[in-house]
Amino acid sequence: MKLTDESLGATHLIRAYAPGELRVGERLIRRSCLISSNELVEDWRPQTLDELSLADLEPILALMPEIVVLGSGPRQRFPDAAWPGALLARGIGCEVMDTGAACRTYNILATEERRVVAALLLHDD
Repeated sequence: MKLTDESLGATHLIRAYAPGELRVGERLIRRSCLISSNELVEDWRPQTLDELSLADLEPILALMPEIVVLGSGPRQRFPDAAWPGALLARGIGCEVMDTGAACRTYNILATEERRVVAALLLHDD
């Protein structure tokens, strides 16, 4: 499914998403990733929600987001409450949704020039 008009101004926009893969610009990504307007981390460690740990926040925090959109895989699932709680304790918003919805939400926030990071898990547990 095509997600964006290629004329939009943000540097990193998600052009397409299908279960197990997404396209950012011309890059096809098949592993969990982090995306912000200025940064693309193509191989974020956790591959499924069950693998997600508090240590996985460090590369997200390094991107200095105001909000994190966590794509939990092909279906919406919620991480342990400590994970979004650690973000909220730092004044960072956190939304959890299935990865397709997270891709669409990220694109909207990025084009609004918000400091958003999409933390996208591409595989189900």
